[in-house]
Amino acid sequence: MSRIWEKIRRDLRNPLFLQGYALMANTVITGVLGMGYWLLAAHFYSPEEFGSGQAVITAMRLFASLTALGFVGALARFLPVAGRRTPELILRGYGLAAATGGVAALGFLLTLPMWGRTYSVLAGFGPGLFFLASVVVWAVFTLQDVVLTGLRRATFVPLNNLIFGVVKMGLLVALAGALPSGGIFVSWVIPTALALIPVNWLIFGVVVPRHVKQSDTAQEPPRLREIGRFLAGDFPGTLSILAIVYLVPVVVATQVGAATFGRFSMAHTLASMIELLAMNMAVSLTVEGSFDRTKLAQNCRHALRRAFMIVIPIIAVAILGAPLILTIFGSAFAEEGTLLLRLMALAVLPRVLIEVYLSALRAQSQARSLAIVQIGLAVLVLVSTLALFPFAGVNAVGYGLLFSELLMALLIFGKLRKILKFGETGKATVTQGSSGAA
Repeated sequence: MSRIWEKIRRDLRNPLFLQGYALMANTVITGVLGMGYWLLAAHFYSPEEFGSGQAVITAMRLFASLTALGFVGALARFLPVAGRRTPELILRGYGLAAATGGVAALGFLLTLPMWGRTYSVLAGFGPGLFFLASVVVWAVFTLQDVVLTGLRRATFVPLNNLIFGVVKMGLLVALAGALPSGGIFVSWVIPTALALIPVNWLIFGVVVPRHVKQSDTAQEPPRLREIGRFLAGDFPGTLSILAIVYLVPVVVATQVGAATFGRFSMAHTLASMIELLAMNMAVSLTVEGSFDRTKLAQNCRHALRRAFMIVIPIIAVAILGAPLILTIFGSAFAEEGTLLLRLMALAVLPRVLIEVYLSALRAQSQARSLAIVQIGLAVLVLVSTLALFPFAGVNAVGYGLLFSELLMALLIFGKLRKILKFGETGKATVTQGSSGAA
């Protein structure tokens, strides 16, 4: 037992593991509170309202993430070395994410009849304006966690989301009687807006000044042209991955009823949380790779080992216990979601390899390769899902993910192996300021 504890303490002294574990803890906290939230929603709201709330939240996250998630790689890559330009980089990210998301959401509201009956609850000036504001709020909320991670303060992220999750659950129950239609969406958005104030005070009042003070004054901060060149390669690819995470569920919502979508979305949400665990260590890898490129191969090996060590038992539990887990929400959830949860959980195994490879490319500013892998994966998932949907229904999402991620993992395995072995020769990968950018 003492050896295990000593190993944990040694890991926590390594920024790669400390950041990765903090983000994984955040995913676990978010997952547990999320299950509690949706369990309460299933109890206090009708099946139609449950599915409608899921669908509207999914659409909000889609439009809010159009640019916000596109900046995840760039912020994780450049914030560690931004120096005195750190506040400017953060504010530009916030502004562009909010503006882009708002414009996309406005286009969605103006074409609402095209998106099916499930989204008719957003018709009218009041609901539409609230939805528009929620997109802007969620865009900033998404990026503030990335900012904390990029500045090596990911340990604050679980605390933020713990408080957010508890307040959200309390408001959900409080609104069940007062707002039976729309209460789920309102209870999700209000705590999000309130969370922006203390977290951004922490970022701009404490974390950023310390980061700027500790930065190497001799190091030139990245120019906007360098960041723009990176985004030109990374953003289209990230946008493609976004289509897998958020656009696929929105498309499913247009094809099925609200109650069916609610049952699909619960299995999809649980499986996506497992996938997030794999992505958490990868984000930490990008940050540490930006601080010190010479340790990239070693950090990649560490990240792979830790990620597999953590996700494999969770995947096993999800596959074996899928019916029991989903039965907590109701027997219909288990009947319609068991196979989907199992397929998506299994797909996380190849996703670990893909995410570590992508993070290594980001740390090296290999934007062109990033775009090729991400766009290729998105095309594979979307095409296979659409092709299988008439035959497999909502389970087509699981089959499409598993097939596509296995194929992509096989395609990139040789290049990932070279990255993992590169450090064994004692040579650096790409030094700071090299021509690694595409």
